[in-house]
Amino acid sequence: MTPCRRREVWTALAIAAAALVLGIATTGLMAASGAFHRTGPASWRAQGTRCTAPAAKGSAVDVTVWDTGRMMRGPDGPAPNNGHPGWYGMGMMRLAARPMTVPAGRVTVRVVNAGALTHEVIVLPLPAGRAAGERAIGSDGRVSEAGSLGEASRTCGAGAGEGIASGAAAWTTVTLRPGRYELLCNVPGHYAAGMYAELDVTR
Repeated sequence: MTPCRRREVWTALAIAAAALVLGIATTGLMAASGAFHRTGPASWRAQGTRCTAPAAKGSAVDVTVWDTGRMMRGPDGPAPNNGHPGWYGMGMMRLAARPMTVPAGRVTVRVVNAGALTHEVIVLPLPAGRAAGERAIGSDGRVSEAGSLGEASRTCGAGAGEGIASGAAAWTTVTLRPGRYELLCNVPGHYAAGMYAELDVTR
């Protein structure tokens, strides 16, 4: 093997090892933050929460929000994200809801922020023929909240506030008719970074 070829092989091995270490570190961070939560009654309790949501009024939907990076802006203002104008995420962001189907009536959405950033959860009806994640994103990195049925964004409290602090819980109780709904984080850039989930309400 020539010295040049040997150098190429060692470079490829070094890159592969770095990718493996990065993957293990990311998985460890998500596990430690509570992103991989257990199923069952305590699934909405993230490790290290400073408060917990009360018992549900009606059905309960337990939502975990998390991130593995921080939001950034482009050098000349908001940068595009997957063809959308506005902010973009430099790290993974997710919003997971369990269960994803509940009966019509009163529903308490209980949210735990297992990430490092401030988040929120808005409840919006999904238009017919549209899927979660397809809303138009404005130049401010947010989607329209017209028709909102409820919001959990008060740290350790119910309803609207200034956002859910890292490690804290928030909740809101809404009355939902049969149909399809979207749960989303509307902090600038977070929807575009993947923070949304569909909730189906049956008769």
